[in-house]
Amino acid sequence: MNKYLFPIYAVIIGFVFVRLTKSRPWRHIKLLLAFSGAFLLSITVFELLPEVYQNLEPRKIGLYIMIGILFQIFLEFFSKGAEHGHIHKSSENAGFPWLLFISLCIHALMEGFPINQHNDMVYGVLIHKIPIAILITSYLYQSNFKSWTIAAFLLVFAAMTPLGTWISNEVAIDAAIVSSISAVVIGIFFHISTIILFESSQGHRFNLRKIIVITTAVAIAYFI
Repeated sequence: MNKYLFPIYAVIIGFVFVRLTKSRPWRHIKLLLAFSGAFLLSITVFELLPEVYQNLEPRKIGLYIMIGILFQIFLEFFSKGAEHGHIHKSSENAGFPWLLFISLCIHALMEGFPINQHNDMVYGVLIHKIPIAILITSYLYQSNFKSWTIAAFLLVFAAMTPLGTWISNEVAIDAAIVSSISAVVIGIFFHISTIILFESSQGHRFNLRKIIVITTAVAIAYFI
């Protein structure tokens, strides 16, 4: 059951955090992003990557991973990088951000697929979604959207990852196709996590706190 609920919990945590802090910027958000990026990357390497190499030809794995990277880059043309923390306030007269909404939902749906075969991946998704949910919720409130609009956005966004897990669990899909989808998701996670790691420090320079946070994330992912 946790594999369905944890991604929803992440969005709830992000929403509650923003409401308690009244949308004030949180100065440690970059460290949280760095932790989430390192944790997601580590879980992907430790859990997903070895599995696909058991079921697919190495050359095909490389192809599918690159497809995932390119697909995520394509989504970011519309989301403007919201999946890794790039969210900017809309102008007062801006309408509903449909492109942002759709691209985030597609990303969230895709990341739900490997959770069914790899239960520990849900922890990576949970940690990844918390800071993103904080930033998305802050963006929605600062953009002066109505409460029902914010609620609808977050509810659908929260449901997409469990939906991807449910489809993977309930729909009869050939094992080779499942592994191919996992390889595509690996590419998505590689792109997201590495971008987070390099963009979460000013001037792209590593500092001691960030190194400690990243090392801690890798260690937790390894021993989980």
